[in-house]
Amino acid sequence: MGWFLKEFLTEAVGEMMLTAVACLTVVGLALAFVWGWERSPLVTGGAGGALLAFLVYGGWELLRPSRPVRGGRLAGVAATTFAVAVVFIAYAWPCTCS
Repeated sequence: MGWFLKEFLTEAVGEMMLTAVACLTVVGLALAFVWGWERSPLVTGGAGGALLAFLVYGGWELLRPSRPVRGGRLAGVAATTFAVAVVFIAYAWPCTCS
C-alpha cells in the first residue's frame, strides 16, 4: 500500500508541475506577443510567422514517410521543437489562465 501511495503522489505532483510550467509558458508567450505587438507589429508578425513555419517544418519532418537518409540537424531540432510544442499544448489545453 505504501509503494502505491508513493508512486501515486509522485505522479500527481509531476503532472501538476508539468501543467503549471505549460500554463506559465502560455502566459509568458502571450505577454511577449502583446509587448512585441505594441513595439512593432511587423516584426512580431514576422517572428510569429517564422516560428509557425518552423513548427510546421518540424511536424512534416516528424510525420512524413521515412526515407533511408534523414535530414540534418535543422530537421532534428525542428522535429524536437514540434514534439515539445505538442506536449506543452496537451498540458496547457485545460489551463484556465484567462
